[in-house]
Amino acid sequence: MALLVVRMRGTVNVPYWALTTLKSLHLNTRFSATLVPETSNYIGMLRKINQWVAWSKADSDTIKILIEKRGKKKASELESVKEKKTKSEYKGIDELVTVIASDKIKFSEQNNVKPWFTLNPPKGGFKRSTKKQFSDGGILGNNKELVEIVKRMI
Repeated sequence: MALLVVRMRGTVNVPYWALTTLKSLHLNTRFSATLVPETSNYIGMLRKINQWVAWSKADSDTIKILIEKRGKKKASELESVKEKKTKSEYKGIDELVTVIASDKIKFSEQNNVKPWFTLNPPKGGFKRSTKKQFSDGGILGNNKELVEIVKRMI
């Protein structure tokens, strides 16, 4: 199962060690999101930066909505499509979603899609504190309600 990771805190006063981890996950700005496989390495990275991000398991419906509404093609891919019609590795979005959801391939390894999504602030605002962990009544860390928040952010 893939993990949906969203950066909830801004870019000011972030230590260097956390900034490098956030950049390696392609979470450069506030409300940027990405999909990572559920492995021990990524779980360790998320626990290290849990003061800045929220994560949750993503179902295939959420992944499909994110790719359709907020997915962007890479600039190099747009140029190559104009010059010569190259075929994508996958036949459609549904096949790409099933491969990402089952952790067969990392989302950042796709050649034709940027490895992050830019989201808006959630409609209706946050119902919990944005400065506390999920277990303490906030939204940061391992958040069970993140899928509903992201649907309001799209």
